[in-house]
Amino acid sequence: MLRFTVRRIGSLIVVLFALLVLVFLISRYGGDPVRGYLGANASADAVAAMRTRLGLDQPIGVQFLDYLDRLVHLDLGTSLATRRPVADELAQRIPATAELALGTMLFSVLIGLGLARVSGTLRFLFYTAASAPSFLLATGGVLVFFVQLHWLPVSGRTSYGPSTGLSGMYVLDGLLTGNLPYALDALWHLILPAFAAALGPGIALARMLADGLDTSLRSAYARTARSLGESEPAVLRRHGLRNAASPALSLLGVQLGMMLSSLVVVEQIFSWNGLGQFLVHAIGGADTATVATISLLLGAVYVVVNALVDIALALVDPRIRLN
Repeated sequence: MLRFTVRRIGSLIVVLFALLVLVFLISRYGGDPVRGYLGANASADAVAAMRTRLGLDQPIGVQFLDYLDRLVHLDLGTSLATRRPVADELAQRIPATAELALGTMLFSVLIGLGLARVSGTLRFLFYTAASAPSFLLATGGVLVFFVQLHWLPVSGRTSYGPSTGLSGMYVLDGLLTGNLPYALDALWHLILPAFAAALGPGIALARMLADGLDTSLRSAYARTARSLGESEPAVLRRHGLRNAASPALSLLGVQLGMMLSSLVVVEQIFSWNGLGQFLVHAIGGADTATVATISLLLGAVYVVVNALVDIALALVDPRIRLN
């Protein structure tokens, strides 16, 4: 297990470095940050002076080393979209996206577990809904649960204003500070955007679990357990879910990429002040450096989580360590 973990971490470092190089090249050749900062009407002398100030007139190798140094010290430059330091923007918005991502992951697991053993019309309806893009699901949720039923809010993260807690995740801060009304209100705001982003991955997880459970429950060891007097729920819990969990966990790691892309759309629709909304503003403002930084962060999260999933799978299934 130790050898597998070391090998997996080594490949993770290689992928992260390749991602870092790619993002750096995009930030340098995807657009001119100086023109974006000074404006299209800036004089040639002002542009040249700014390029010298930012070190963009140096050889590309020197620029890359300077980029690494600033990245280590969290000096990410200034956002052209907001004119604030990118590090400050990220510190404010990462908790919002993290809270939405955790809610989405939780809903995905609940949907997967809930539909894995459901058959008939209900499963068909969910499968049909999951084929719709996230923006359509989010818009449909707004029309049904807000416009028609008035059950759920559709804008912002809370009705009470920003949290004063340390984590920046409003539900958690409300619970940690003992402010239950604040936590419940934040949770109420979280339900609809998290569900809209979770439905697609949750249905994919349900399909994987259903196939795995069907195979496991028809296996010889499941029949043996029944012959020894175990109840059907016990057979499902101790044999079916245990054997179906490994491929489902692997799929959940892969589905993380789909979740992250959905969050970009969902944050826009529900005015969720997170990384997705910041990314859209940066793209609209031709803020190439900020777009590259957010892409690096989301890409790093994706590859790290998948590495952790691989290690968890190796703990569950020893056969994976031999691959």
